[in-house]
Amino acid sequence: MNEELNTIIQNFENSGEIFADGKRNKIKIFHYQGLIINIKSFKIPILINGIIYKYFRKSKAKRSFENANFLIQKGIGTPKPIAFYENFSGVFLKQSYYVCEHLKPDFVFKNIFENLPNLDEEKMLIGITQFTYNLHENGIEFLDHSPGNTLIKIDSLGNYDFFLVDLNRMNFHENMSFDIRMKNLRKLTPSKEMTQIISKEYARLCNKSETEVFEALWLQTSTFQHKFLRKQAMKKKLIFWK
Repeated sequence: MNEELNTIIQNFENSGEIFADGKRNKIKIFHYQGLIINIKSFKIPILINGIIYKYFRKSKAKRSFENANFLIQKGIGTPKPIAFYENFSGVFLKQSYYVCEHLKPDFVFKNIFENLPNLDEEKMLIGITQFTYNLHENGIEFLDHSPGNTLIKIDSLGNYDFFLVDLNRMNFHENMSFDIRMKNLRKLTPSKEMTQIISKEYARLCNKSETEVFEALWLQTSTFQHKFLRKQAMKKKLIFWK
């Protein structure tokens, strides 16, 4: 890492423009060598995880960087990775950061639920299905494949180009099973109508019947949504009792 980028990271808390500030991670935007860059600061891990990241497992920052490079090697869209940074204190991982070019999208996939007038819903659903099928054919199981983690840009011909973010959780397979593929699609939409469009395109790509794909995907989607809504209801109860 060069000195300029190292200085930016050392001053992360006191400079830059906040892009996202969550409970676990913070993302800021900076200017660097004529580029706009995006730096994600990961939450400092609890003590035992700090040791694990030191000796047994790659940090989230390092995994994000390596996964991004792997995606690019496979021709799969993601903001261009630049660096990762880890700060260890003795046997513990403290701060860690992932640095990439900042991509300003025309849409995020979750915008498909907002009824935007200039959004071609069916075309985008077919596009995200083709994009996901390409991931699967390359053996990539993107564990956080949810509506907020796919950025979308529209090219000069009106086609949608897709870019993955939040990359630290992925599994890699020699041959991804049909069950894993369907499970990997389950977070994209709770809509039965949208699921039908996704199923039809995925069936065409994988040479299976539309009925088989839809039934498998809808079962995965319904099960996930049921668990998700139950978890949200439990959180509301806990907040109420507080």
